[in-house]
Amino acid sequence: MTDFAAIDFETANFNRSSVCSVGVVIVRDGEIVDTFYSLIQPEPNYYTWKCTQVHGLTRRDTDEAPVFSEVWARVEPLIEGLPLVVHNSRFDEGCLRAAFQVYQMDYPAYIFYDTLAAARRVFPNLPNHQLQTVAAECGYILENHHHALADAEACAWIAREIL
Repeated sequence: MTDFAAIDFETANFNRSSVCSVGVVIVRDGEIVDTFYSLIQPEPNYYTWKCTQVHGLTRRDTDEAPVFSEVWARVEPLIEGLPLVVHNSRFDEGCLRAAFQVYQMDYPAYIFYDTLAAARRVFPNLPNHQLQTVAAECGYILENHHHALADAEACAWIAREIL
């Protein structure tokens, strides 16, 4: 796979629509050509302790951030015509669908590829298939795990190696 957009969401709470950040990495001809990161004011707008422990974001970080529909208006032209690559499509595709529903936006027919599912096939003997483990197996050291852009970059690296 040489042309795609790797994407990652972080959520404020256990509601999939509560995306509080997004990272996007655009790959064309196998090379990263663009990146995008934004904080997002989540809906519903509250943070659980566990989610904050994972990514470090709090309501103070996103109270002045744009809402999902405003951020997606900036993402949409970047990803136009590209398949989306995620690590665990159940989570990230679920977040995208839920946010579209909350903001009453028409959901396009995005095509998703899942590096988690691919990694389970390609690397069946890894101790786990978490993003940082698979990235390391592909030669990429993931620093700042659970920052949406860092995770999207790791996902892009994995996709270039195994998809």
